[in-house]
Amino acid sequence: MFTSVLMIEKALTSADVEFVTTLHGDDAVTFQVLLQPRGEQADRLLRAIDDVALGELDDAVREGETPEGEEAMTMGERALEVSLQALRAAGHRAEGRLIEDHPLDALRTMVQEAEADEVIVLTDPHYVEEFFHRDWASRARHKVGVPVLKLFSHSKA
Repeated sequence: MFTSVLMIEKALTSADVEFVTTLHGDDAVTFQVLLQPRGEQADRLLRAIDDVALGELDDAVREGETPEGEEAMTMGERALEVSLQALRAAGHRAEGRLIEDHPLDALRTMVQEAEADEVIVLTDPHYVEEFFHRDWASRARHKVGVPVLKLFSHSKA
């Protein structure tokens, strides 16, 4: 059985589930899901810069309305449960947890615990972070010891 650690930042859509569950054809895959709830002020600034870079000025203005802290954790728990149920409904084993500390430390720990074969980072585009190779996938490649695949989500956050 193939084990993938799937790192996400929001609930998986049906298109996302189909995307990740078909990567290995008919092989059985177990997913260990890590969900990073929205961050604090620094993340908000980077998201706003990404919105401006994409010409989505209305989204940049609304970044202040995005839940943070405890509210984001509660929403994160719901998003994680929805994602796990969707993966299971697609016929795969799936377990997961929220990231409460540093994302890359949590990722490395889960890769080791699950003896994972790969990491899939599935997020919206984060152009500023990706340009400077500060996104999760770029940084994880140097920390986890397994292949890291960067995919873009099929919907906006």
